[in-house]
Amino acid sequence: MKNLLIADDNEQILDVLKEYAIKENYHVYTAKTGKEALKEFNKRSYHAILLDVMMPEIDGFEVCREIRRNSMVPIIMITARGEDFERIMGLDIGADDYVVKPFSPSEVMARLRAILRRLDLTGNEQQQYMAKGSLNISIEKFQVFINGEEVHLTKKEIEILFLLVSNTGNVFSRGHILDSVWGYDYYGDDRTVDTHIKRMRAKLDKYSHPDWKIVTVRGVGYKFELCHE
Repeated sequence: MKNLLIADDNEQILDVLKEYAIKENYHVYTAKTGKEALKEFNKRSYHAILLDVMMPEIDGFEVCREIRRNSMVPIIMITARGEDFERIMGLDIGADDYVVKPFSPSEVMARLRAILRRLDLTGNEQQQYMAKGSLNISIEKFQVFINGEEVHLTKKEIEILFLLVSNTGNVFSRGHILDSVWGYDYYGDDRTVDTHIKRMRAKLDKYSHPDWKIVTVRGVGYKFELCHE
């Protein structure tokens, strides 16, 4: 049975999500504040976390940041706000997904299943380490190095980069990247891919890498390309 942490200060939402998660055969632990969430997280190993943004004491963004210091456990952020900047902020600090209240509990469970299914496929079928020229990626440890220097990317940025590098020379549409990295039919537009790749490029370009590049194929998508083969 998988361990699931649900953190939300709204008791009604907490109870509904807990009820649905139990039906999905999760062993559920709950928290009503950010401090409680971190305390519960440090007690045991979790397979996934549902994390409300607006919580007392410590907000969900800060809780997510703290968890990401030591763990890449899947995190779905939950919020009553739907502004793009908050969604992007949540994903940029390492959240795997983002849902806006009011939501369908069944949809939340479906997204959770999709994330865990994708991780199972990654662990069972995909190579965990990739080296291309000056670039080295460990998808298991979520680390990226250029010429031996670590580049600090978010979880989603690493997953996108790994996808492109694993398929060097192949062009991926934004829709394909969303489906491969987010693991479900995305509820929104595909600009989030452009946003992630723009931020990822800015971080990567701080380090010299003349032997490879991420290419934008206008009207199609993106690809990873070696410059000297």
